[in-house]
Amino acid sequence: MFEGWDAIVLARAQFAFTMSFHIIFPAFSIGLASYLAVLEALWLWTGRDVFINLFNYWLKIFAIAFGMGVVSGIVMSYQFGTNWSAFADKVGPVIGPMMAYEVLTAFFLEAGFLGVMLFGLERVGHRLHFLATLMVAIGTLFSAFWILSANSWMQTPAGYAINAAGQFVAIDWWKVIFNPSFPYRLVHMVLAAYLTTALVVGAVGAFHLFKDSRLPGPRVMFSMAMWMATIVAPLQIFAGDQHGVNTLQHQPAKVMAMEGHYQSHPDGAPLILFGLPNQKEARVDYAIEVPKLSSLILKHDLNAPLAGLDTIPRQDWPPVPVTFWSFRIMVGIGFLMLALGLVSLVMRFRGQLYQSRSMLVFAMAMGPAGFVAVLAGWVTTEVGRQPFTVFGLLRTADSVSPLAAPAVASSLIAFGIVYFLVYAAGGIYLARLMAAPPHHGEEGPRGEDGPVRAAGLTPVPAMSAPGQSS
Repeated sequence: MFEGWDAIVLARAQFAFTMSFHIIFPAFSIGLASYLAVLEALWLWTGRDVFINLFNYWLKIFAIAFGMGVVSGIVMSYQFGTNWSAFADKVGPVIGPMMAYEVLTAFFLEAGFLGVMLFGLERVGHRLHFLATLMVAIGTLFSAFWILSANSWMQTPAGYAINAAGQFVAIDWWKVIFNPSFPYRLVHMVLAAYLTTALVVGAVGAFHLFKDSRLPGPRVMFSMAMWMATIVAPLQIFAGDQHGVNTLQHQPAKVMAMEGHYQSHPDGAPLILFGLPNQKEARVDYAIEVPKLSSLILKHDLNAPLAGLDTIPRQDWPPVPVTFWSFRIMVGIGFLMLALGLVSLVMRFRGQLYQSRSMLVFAMAMGPAGFVAVLAGWVTTEVGRQPFTVFGLLRTADSVSPLAAPAVASSLIAFGIVYFLVYAAGGIYLARLMAAPPHHGEEGPRGEDGPVRAAGLTPVPAMSAPGQSS
């Protein structure tokens, strides 16, 4: 049945499939954990029940998304030993410790405080509970730190040597961890997580405001989400630009594929807006381009020369069509986020932020856009690195396990069936939670039963105010 199939392509497809499912959950939980910390801090500061009601509303959603992310991450990591054992053997001395550090710092921190965060609001005191929430949020950022450090090392390896067994070993851990692309990729990913979460929160708020613009909880969450889009979207575009310049320095072939530059341009390269990359003929068909703009963006000089893929051996070319289009999807969504933030700012000053139907529809339509942008960015990064797993040093063909195509295909089909069943159920449940409006009882003094009932807990008699808790 699977005769003639390529085991390497199937192994890559399986990793891409499981990674695509996994990455959307950390992107959401990183931003949502920080949002929960902000909501609880605002409740402790102001005493307004709307903040703790929103905290409890999003806490349930966070718990489900966090659990799904953990499970999908564990399954994904098993593939290093099944489909990619040669890769694990060669890079294990470098990547293994960083993955262990992620568990020891991030996962233990999250797991240690998650139970308190979920169930301890009326058991440990409000200040201690806020500390637990803050620790979980910090834990998600630690996780991003280590995972992106490991992946960035695969993109721009540094601080290593190769021993007699052909394994990569660290000779300078500082250079390994803080490799040339890591700072740019960390900032880019964390901002992407915050924007992804803001778009989801904004879409949920817009959904409920579309039905009733007077609801206090949706008004607060929508306002906060639009402020995040307004402030962070321009920062993300700037961070992406700096990341692109760094990539040009260390992975020029990836940028050539992103830009569709098969040919070198000694007198300034055009920015190809759209077109159909033709890998076989090494050209972009039906190209719509702006002269010299690519040189201006990448080198800040209209006439700066840019090399093309014609300067690189063809066997080292990345798949240009996939990289070219995934990059444009990511950038296009980024500018839509910027537009959403600017439109919301205009509506806010006009006093129509919660009443403008077109604004609310725009926000709802942008709800899943952050996930699409994250996936497109990941595809750009990983496909643009091909045909290497460790850029320039270890080829993908030399990283795969010696498995036959039927074995890999069978596990890919099994993963597909299980993932679509389990994660479809989880996604439907999350959608149902978001479809219900947050509790919107009357504002009252801090410590009244409203927030406790909103969390589905039994009120504690004579509960002290947050400012009086230990």
